[in-house]
Amino acid sequence: MGAGDPKDPRRRRLLRGGLGLGAALVAGRAAAGTGAPDPKITELQPWTSGPGVGVEANPYGLPVRFEADVVRRNVPWFSADTISAVNFTPLHALDGTLTPNGLCFERNHAGVAEIPPEDYRLMIHGLVERPLVFTLADLMRLPRESHSYFLECAANTGMEWRGPQMNGVQFTHGMIHNVNYTGVRLRHVLKAAGVKPAARWLLAEGADAAAMSRSIPLEKALDDCLIAFRMNGEALRAEQGYPVRLVVPGWEGNVWIKWLRRLKLGDQPWAQREETSKYTDLLADGTAREMSFVMEAKSVITAPAPENPITHGKGPLVISGLAWSGRGRIASVDVTLDGGVNWHAARLDGAAGPKALNRFYLEVDWDGRPLLLQSRAVDETGYVQPTKNALRKLRGLNSAYHMNGIQTWAVDADGGVSNVELG
Repeated sequence: MGAGDPKDPRRRRLLRGGLGLGAALVAGRAAAGTGAPDPKITELQPWTSGPGVGVEANPYGLPVRFEADVVRRNVPWFSADTISAVNFTPLHALDGTLTPNGLCFERNHAGVAEIPPEDYRLMIHGLVERPLVFTLADLMRLPRESHSYFLECAANTGMEWRGPQMNGVQFTHGMIHNVNYTGVRLRHVLKAAGVKPAARWLLAEGADAAAMSRSIPLEKALDDCLIAFRMNGEALRAEQGYPVRLVVPGWEGNVWIKWLRRLKLGDQPWAQREETSKYTDLLADGTAREMSFVMEAKSVITAPAPENPITHGKGPLVISGLAWSGRGRIASVDVTLDGGVNWHAARLDGAAGPKALNRFYLEVDWDGRPLLLQSRAVDETGYVQPTKNALRKLRGLNSAYHMNGIQTWAVDADGGVSNVELG
């Protein structure tokens, strides 16, 4: 019997009678009140005393002004210049699984390229029967599909390899987003060019000033990769690769080439700058692990978190977070309140597909005692998210990439939350 079983006495102790949730909330409000009528109910409020703005006030819809602090943020010391830098998705301020287009984290190597759609070209060459050039209009005439996937930078959480560095989930885990991409299968484009039998690898190159390029095994290219021109139903944002980017589900973000301009077929990888000097995992003995494409199972609690302290005091508390795996679907997520002594099965919300973000929840009755919150994801292959120390024993402290260790948040008696690490 697991902790998620409604008959499990551990669950009953954890929830302390969830049927009384409404009464507990009402009692909490009554205790905080003075007995006087609430003027927000009894008095006419400004927003009810006259009409608001019309439908043409914002031809492109904007967030409400009360959420103006929900924005991407960068870390000034992270890079020398913002044209080759990253900003972070505000995970703490979001719910569900899809990331709004304007909040998707951004990683560029030479700033944002702005390409007029009529000037866009995609060249296919190398070990092909028919070198081809596609316009955007050509691509949009091919059979299209829509799929939701997470995109995670290989360096996400990388600052935590040597211990807690950033006191905020936006900065520890915010190099990730999850959107619904629309585009055409890469294999359709390659089939049109005629892949020669000797081809084993594909070089994808972007049209930005950095000519960002990565080698991708042909097997992956022919599997689930997309050439995408829409995200969440609208055209790609400029910073996300407009008009066309590569989508490589489950693999590290730097192979998802933006402003895609060239695909070259070859019989071996190219050893480009971004797969030798960077995006390799430096091990303890000085050797480097190359082509470590897959983003393995990972999770993080987004509330409570350093930016999301508990402000309501004792009583009902919703613990929420995200889980994902580049190997497929998330099978389960467990949450601990005491640093791993006891684990409780979280509730997975919705029907997320493979290689997409999953939202999980655990509803508890907080008694005001300090907590050590962790989440642990298990994917459909049976892979269990490891601890940070387990990863360090395998790979040392030299890497900046592929840190998927379990994150710990310490909640104090006042509800404040800090990034900590257990020995």
